[in-house]
Amino acid sequence: MLDIEGAVEASWPDEGVAAHYGDPMREQRAMAEGQVLVDRSNRGVVRITGQDRLTWLHSLTSQHLERLAPGSTAEALILSPQGHLEHYLTLTDDGTATWVHVEPGTAQALVGYLDSMRFMMRVEVEDLSGELVVQTLAGPVPAEGGFAARTDPADSPAAPLLADGVAAAVMTGPFGIDVLVKPEAAGKLGTTVAGMWAFEAARIAGRVPRPGLDTDHKTLPHEVGLIETAVHLNKGCYRGQETVARIHNLGHPPRRLVFLHLDGSVDQLPAHGSPVTLADGTQVGFTGSAARHFELGPIGLGLIKRTVPVDAPLLADGIAAAQEVIVPPDAGANVRLTLRRATVPPPAAGRKLL
Repeated sequence: MLDIEGAVEASWPDEGVAAHYGDPMREQRAMAEGQVLVDRSNRGVVRITGQDRLTWLHSLTSQHLERLAPGSTAEALILSPQGHLEHYLTLTDDGTATWVHVEPGTAQALVGYLDSMRFMMRVEVEDLSGELVVQTLAGPVPAEGGFAARTDPADSPAAPLLADGVAAAVMTGPFGIDVLVKPEAAGKLGTTVAGMWAFEAARIAGRVPRPGLDTDHKTLPHEVGLIETAVHLNKGCYRGQETVARIHNLGHPPRRLVFLHLDGSVDQLPAHGSPVTLADGTQVGFTGSAARHFELGPIGLGLIKRTVPVDAPLLADGIAAAQEVIVPPDAGANVRLTLRRATVPPPAAGRKLL
């Protein structure tokens, strides 16, 4: 959709889609007032077929998937043996195939890992990135930050496309509905457009971390709150489960995700990966995402040491920042998180919250 008049291409990690279409603040406001179309065609798309697909994915991921009901949406993680986040999956199953979309540039690595774990299972894994693209019908979202009201996919504008075979799959999410379509069908969704700047500002305001931006190679699910939405705490073994269970039952993660209210008098945003420090210059973490929100002003997410006092003033890339707790310092050890995800429908199989 870069051929739309006024489109400006986004930079890393969203090359290939529009950052905005000439007025990102107007686009944010439109997302707060109604539903907009966000082009996320740079995301990876994977299809998994075969009669063993759900039990197989159940054994490999953090989520309870073996009885995933057709049409429902789930979030799942693939972890390293040490419990570090490697892949974040948004998926649905239509009764014949499981459809997955992932962060840009990660589909090939995911497919490589899945193929290496097939063994004698009756499954087939295909990377359909580019052949099918993700289009998100986002909003309305609260202007002060939050999530789209729960929408049944059957009542959404995407439903006729799914019924007519134009859309391969539809998934629900915290900011709307993700539709997998062929590239030439994207325009048929026919609604007001908004770019990734608007979408990312809404995501940050909603306190939702984005893997690859708000995480690093050492990130544990508890640190960024994904333990609440993407991990089932009462299922069988999977890679990395020992670490998840140990933190959940006995300890606390070493770091915690915070929301950053940035100094609005500064004319720049902190760079991705820049240090988060205390007033005395001691580095306590790093800056993940940052954006200018049409109501909240400059905001961001940071990953900092768990032991940093919750009222300590911070500096993000040298910019003054007041922190707001997302993941509490006592996360783990059976502490319940409160990430305000109540409006997002859980997977049909359910999840046991902390």
